[in-house]
Amino acid sequence: MTPDEAREKAEEFGLDLVEVAPKARPPVCRIMDYGKYQYEQSKKKSASRSNRVQLKTVQFRPNTDDHDLEVKLKRAKRFISKGNQVKFVVRMRGRERAYSDRWVEQLGELIEEFQEEYDTDIKVVSRPRAEGWRIQAIVEPDSSSS
Repeated sequence: MTPDEAREKAEEFGLDLVEVAPKARPPVCRIMDYGKYQYEQSKKKSASRSNRVQLKTVQFRPNTDDHDLEVKLKRAKRFISKGNQVKFVVRMRGRERAYSDRWVEQLGELIEEFQEEYDTDIKVVSRPRAEGWRIQAIVEPDSSSS
């Protein structure tokens, strides 16, 4: 049908005439509610965005209290259970840098305890290592165990 006929038909139904495939010969148009179409497209786009794996960071200091550390590890467990990667960061200040080897070892032990205590299957992506004023390690859910 001609574009004018299509416009009249769309007005008759209270809908919009939308060009779906402009490069096709002849161009393909569809009668639809354009606002609803845009809304559905944005929902699809945001749904695909939310399924991506994100890198979540859990920061603490070398002498963080046990209870505070427990709270942070519970948060890390929640991140892992949602399928996200977790970066553990130990921030050092002043004289704490002199003992960075100790903190690297302590972070490695913390990750092992985290895996045992919370009964999570994790894979260490990046082993604990010192980088300037901080020590960091990255873990993610172990997909091979699923």
